[in-house]
Amino acid sequence: MSRSSAAAVPAERSVRHEDGHETAESTTADTLPPPAGERWLVEPAQTVRLFTTDEPLRLARGGRIGPVDVRFETYGTLSPERDNAIFICHALTGDAHAAGYHPGDTKPGWWSTMIGPGRPIDTDRFFVVCPNILGGCQGTTGPASVDPATGSTYGLSFPILDMSDFVVVHRALCRHLELPQLRAVVGGSLGGMQVLEWMLRHPDDMEAAVIIAASSRLTAQNIAFSAVAREAIMRDSGFHHGHYLDDGVSPETGLAIARMMAHITYLSEEALAAKFGRDPQHDDLDPGFGADFAVESYLRHQGEVFLDRFDALSYLYLSRVMDYFDPFARPGATEAVSRRAPATLVCSFSSDWRFSPDHSRRIVRRLIAAGAPVTYREIPSDSGHDSFLLEVPRYLDTVRAFLDAPPAPRAGESSAPARNTPGSNGGRS
Repeated sequence: MSRSSAAAVPAERSVRHEDGHETAESTTADTLPPPAGERWLVEPAQTVRLFTTDEPLRLARGGRIGPVDVRFETYGTLSPERDNAIFICHALTGDAHAAGYHPGDTKPGWWSTMIGPGRPIDTDRFFVVCPNILGGCQGTTGPASVDPATGSTYGLSFPILDMSDFVVVHRALCRHLELPQLRAVVGGSLGGMQVLEWMLRHPDDMEAAVIIAASSRLTAQNIAFSAVAREAIMRDSGFHHGHYLDDGVSPETGLAIARMMAHITYLSEEALAAKFGRDPQHDDLDPGFGADFAVESYLRHQGEVFLDRFDALSYLYLSRVMDYFDPFARPGATEAVSRRAPATLVCSFSSDWRFSPDHSRRIVRRLIAAGAPVTYREIPSDSGHDSFLLEVPRYLDTVRAFLDAPPAPRAGESSAPARNTPGSNGGRS
């Protein structure tokens, strides 16, 4: 019997999260990745210079940066009409490698649950683009890049960024790729915040927007977690006032602690209890100040592996952008979307306490008030904020169905009410 016609059989697989950790997740044959020997190989990342010293990127909060290089990956084939492109915006610690395997890889890209052949974002149908974000550290210009004016890394002289700066760079990449309009823009967490910013400012750029586990305004608790993480980095003796790369040192302890604390917020209490409970790390508990419990050892490991793939300055800059994001507070924030809004899907997860369903419902209410056609789903899941990266069938089926459906009438074209799916509260809270 072929895989496509086989009955759905429960299975377990190891899922790589965006922040690098792995968990065993229940899934079915319908959502399993290709079996061994059928790895989906993807092309290496590309890098393009979108802004130069002579024509720099002008930033929302003042200042300019040039040159600006952007690393990105693409999957699938662009249609002759150039109308099947989906743009992926990644979260805080993501990168351009969203899906598939590069030759020699042992793990797929960070959103291979969502993107690939036969996946909800089906690369047999769609042309998918995923760049590393401005200010990142995986090939796109950021604070760890060399400032051509000084020959040293930017460090803390790198300008403070705004969510709208990400959108300016994303749109420049679309122009470079000659994508006149996107079939959809999709993102989770910080990625979803970029999608929201983009659709509010330039709704004509996309037919559809998918905003997952995101926020339109961080709470005091959200800001507090990020503040402690930044303090851990900046108070590390290896930080050297942001010049650590030039001085050959690194704030490794601070960055590891920042990741350990943030990682706790990405998992629900139920997920931690199921995975670790109060299990000892070794056969017998011997009270001391080491990693006595399994959960302590796990967090230490997550902090250590994070050091190999992320930069402390990028953590500072990107987390600060999230703190200041409050798009609906802008005068006239919904004017453009009220005239011509893309069809929009907003998803939240029941156990997400980092960006709880209340955050998503706030987005939905504001968009509905502007007349935008919105679908909202709160997905039951015990996995917390990280659910958006996992094999959660109801969630993946929702995204698939939304992208498969014809685009809803845009605001200004029809007086049709917001779309709702079973289990949705239609934005009411």
